Amino acid sequence: MELFLNGDFYNPTKGNLSLPHVLNEVREYLREKPNKIYEIVVGCDSSSSDEPYFPVVVVVLRKGEGGRFFLKRIHYAQQKFYNLHQRILQEVFLSCQLALYLRDEFKVLMESNPEIIYEFEYIHADVGERGPTKDMIKEVIGLIRGNGFEPVIKPASFAASTVADRYS
Repeated sequence: MELFLNGDFYNPTKGNLSLPHVLNEVREYLREKPNKIYEIVVGCDSSSSDEPYFPVVVVVLRKGEGGRFFLKRIHYAQQKFYNLHQRILQEVFLSCQLALYLRDEFKVLMESNPEIIYEFEYIHADVGERGPTKDMIKEVIGLIRGNGFEPVIKPASFAASTVADRYS
């Protein structure tokens, strides 16, 4: 968890924010329109180099009205990822680690606002039925479900395959 607590997350509107500030921004976003329904998802992508960046993203959707995202690029200076399998597993690990932390922290933070309806059950993975990641789908789905979340894969996994991909 220290990986996410050190350094900042980027948001195009708010700039760089610490993880506690990200949680507060999400809460305030939900409070702006408490009668709406919200979905919070986590996803990750990676660049294809031996020393990739892993942009991990938290997306908050206000159903029918768009949303916001917060992104942290993680780079392992002393570790190499030589193949796609290693990178995909690291993406899923990072997504699960951040989602577990956020879900627990956010649940406590939102106790004072029980009227706000939000879902925090999905992790988006950058794998799909087509392409080189198709053989990893069962493994990735098992990892995500084993951590208590529902997996979403391509083409529906926009948090990983669109938002995070833009910053890999």
